[in-house]
Amino acid sequence: MSRLRIYEDSRPEAPVSVHASHAEIAHELGKAGIRFEQWEAAQPVAPGASQEEVIAAYRRDIDRLMQSEGYQSVDVISLKPDHPDRAALRQKFLNEHTHSEDEVRFFVAGAGQFTLHIAGKVYEVLCEQGDLIGVPDGTPHWFDMSESPYFVAIRLFTNKEGWVAQFTGTDIAERFPRMAPMV
Repeated sequence: MSRLRIYEDSRPEAPVSVHASHAEIAHELGKAGIRFEQWEAAQPVAPGASQEEVIAAYRRDIDRLMQSEGYQSVDVISLKPDHPDRAALRQKFLNEHTHSEDEVRFFVAGAGQFTLHIAGKVYEVLCEQGDLIGVPDGTPHWFDMSESPYFVAIRLFTNKEGWVAQFTGTDIAERFPRMAPMV
């Protein structure tokens, strides 16, 4: 189940509020300038589907965002618990960073945890199948896929080459909870 926990950035031991309904999550994130949507496939997506099949199943929503937000490219990424580089891939985005363009992810399957640091608050968003999150450029955040990652996600880009993490140098991500493995 998707979940949003909001913390004061100086108090990682206890969230100020917890939200589990998609409407509440979208409302709370929207107040902070973060896009959160639910998408449904236009056709079934079988496990192991090709990138083309996955994109085709969500083409209507992909095209809507590309037209309204100016995204230029789309791809699909997937990661399974047996991936030999899973630990290195996880570590790559565990520290707080920003990007010079939006980070947009739609979870076709599995889950991932985005944690955003905005105006003295920390928004921990557990995204699961059917969730889209849009993190605006320049927003400090980190991403965790757990020690046993599993997800298939559609990514939208303005410029794929421009999507580079700029680390903030703070240790805030180390003080907040990591994503628990999904069971």
